Amino acid sequence: MRVHNNKAWWLVLPVFVLVAFSAIIPMMTVVNYSVQDIFDPSTRFFVGTEWYREILRDPRLHDSLLRQFAYSFSVLAIEIPLGIAVALSMPRRGIGVSVCLILLALPLLIPWNVVGTIWQIIGREDIGLYGWLLNAAGGDYNYASNPRDAWITVLIMDVWHWTSLVALLCYSGLRSIPDVYYQAARIDRASPWAVFRYIQLPKLKNVLLIAVMLRFMDSFMIYTEPFVLTGGGPGSTTTFLSQTLTQMAVGQFDLGRAAAFSLIYFLIILLVTWVFYTAMTHADAKD
Repeated sequence: MRVHNNKAWWLVLPVFVLVAFSAIIPMMTVVNYSVQDIFDPSTRFFVGTEWYREILRDPRLHDSLLRQFAYSFSVLAIEIPLGIAVALSMPRRGIGVSVCLILLALPLLIPWNVVGTIWQIIGREDIGLYGWLLNAAGGDYNYASNPRDAWITVLIMDVWHWTSLVALLCYSGLRSIPDVYYQAARIDRASPWAVFRYIQLPKLKNVLLIAVMLRFMDSFMIYTEPFVLTGGGPGSTTTFLSQTLTQMAVGQFDLGRAAAFSLIYFLIILLVTWVFYTAMTHADAKD
């Protein structure tokens, strides 16, 4: 008779405890709040799915959701190709590799609130280099009052901050490609585009999947940088889902509606991420 030793499960127990406190218990608390109307810690009433129905009909959710999708897809459309291009242009050996890796890592080390503050100063039309140069070139740049300028500035700020992550992931994927593929390409006299199309890009698919997932989830949850830079303005131009949720929970102290909003927010991220993952894995399976 074979005896199974289950003592190894005790090694996994701390992980379950950590996940319970960091994810499961807070999630259950939010679910509990989302079905109640809370006036104070001792006064609350069960309302069922009322908050969910109101949130789904709320124009603020619709506007913020469209704005969020437009922003996230703009980020992906710029950062993924740019990160691939940067990775392809990096050296493969020598001291230049270390220099490039350090320079690419620097933006990733800067805290999010500091990034917003940096671009708040750089974008000023009187003392900021970026704003002053645009106005000196004949533009009428002012991110504080012009919705288009505010949107573009937030987008450029994100590209400056996070393209390095995509470039580093792609560079690691390129370095993992065996040299025999390049040797075969040289023997066949393949062009640089052919090498990229038939060797490098297919080998980067798994890395690109990770990059797309990380950048989408992070851009879809963006809060600190636009809040510090523009405060969500002018108007609601840069007010994304996370800021709308914060205004509802903290500004209005409407905990029940905010809890329902946060669960819908979570499900949207989960659904879109699953769609990305499914589409890219199916494309990889066909190849």
